[in-house]
Amino acid sequence: MLWVALLACAWPEPDGAAAPSEATAHALAVWGLQFTPRVALLERAVLLELERSLRLFGGLDALRTRIDAQSAELGAVGQAWAGTALGALALARAAARPTPPRDLARALDALPLHCLDAAAAQAALLQRLGCRRLGDLRRLPRDGLARRCGPQLLQQLDQAYGQRPEQHAWFALPQGFRARLELPARVEDAQALLFGARRLLLQLEGWLGARQAGATALVLRWRFDAPRLSVACGELVVRTALPLRGAEQLARLLAEHLGHVRLEAPAIELELELRDMQPLAGITASLLPGTPAQDAGASRELVLALQRVAARLGPEQVLQGTVLADHRPEWQQAWHPLGDAPRDAAPPPAGSAGPRPTFLLPRPLPLRSRDGRPLWQGELRLLLGPQRIEGGWWQRDPAGGTHHVARDYWVAANQRSGLLWVFRSRERTARAQWFLHGVFA
Repeated sequence: MLWVALLACAWPEPDGAAAPSEATAHALAVWGLQFTPRVALLERAVLLELERSLRLFGGLDALRTRIDAQSAELGAVGQAWAGTALGALALARAAARPTPPRDLARALDALPLHCLDAAAAQAALLQRLGCRRLGDLRRLPRDGLARRCGPQLLQQLDQAYGQRPEQHAWFALPQGFRARLELPARVEDAQALLFGARRLLLQLEGWLGARQAGATALVLRWRFDAPRLSVACGELVVRTALPLRGAEQLARLLAEHLGHVRLEAPAIELELELRDMQPLAGITASLLPGTPAQDAGASRELVLALQRVAARLGPEQVLQGTVLADHRPEWQQAWHPLGDAPRDAAPPPAGSAGPRPTFLLPRPLPLRSRDGRPLWQGELRLLLGPQRIEGGWWQRDPAGGTHHVARDYWVAANQRSGLLWVFRSRERTARAQWFLHGVFA
């Protein structure tokens, strides 16, 4: 087994540090769930069992580097690695080196008594017996030690040294994500909120990792230090075009949005809430070049870059096309801000198979006709058709009418115009009977 212990406060804990350390321990526990489901809270410290996670996260060195950097950002004041949970916790309290010791027993023998809870509770008695370190405690007769101090001391001692199995109450993942952070100072610039928001995003990354999901909508709120202000809080809603999990990606996107925010008063507290998420499928590795997984990765980077551009220039400046389930050519696609796909987006209906032009005119162009044939740079020959398209009676316009169409489409051509897509209207209107709607490349 391989355990890492993360201290949420200095040991021994200073007076008045209970509330901050509890919040830090909870944040570390939520963040640690992305590495392993075996997360335990013990005496304002977080214990992670990582033996089964080494291969998934690139080995011990890579995992330790990541945990060192991110746990420090979340407020951890110390850490240590060991083969047992209580052993790692004792080493962390003694500020031992963070790497796993080669000889756990020798490393624990050199620690003072206060590093183990049961020994710290009996410190006065044990010191009168001549014990200063855990190694001295181990050399005492076990029967006499159990009679004087109770069985809990021997139990913890054996568990720390790996001579007895450990039992822990595992930390349960919250159903939803909402985290708060009290800022260390009043913040007057919106861009400066990103420093505190990053700590909340690290917690969100752990929560999403445990859920195997990615965020698609976030809400960042800040509370003002201005009792007389009419609005006590401000908020920023951030939507993503793709489900995102990484704190770095979310922080870059959030920074672009905060660039357009002006604080009405100094902020003293932040809150991050996950509003919407989607399952995030993993990418299967392959030895073959040019795999779909690599193409998907390149496409994802492009979408993320476009999303940052949209956050900087405005959502209406970067539009994305979506195919809709409609037979009518004008309503088979829609343009919307990046990431705001309509709910009825779907592949085109199966019945719409047939020749479609490369270029579709914004509006059908009325054509003159002669002897029932359309004219466009001369008389057009009807090559293929008719293809009947009818629908839209259910779609109302602001004037009270409908967008109902009833058309017979043809592929037509002559020597000057090339291939065209024309239709003859079957509606009872006074408009021209023939229309030009598209051009084939």
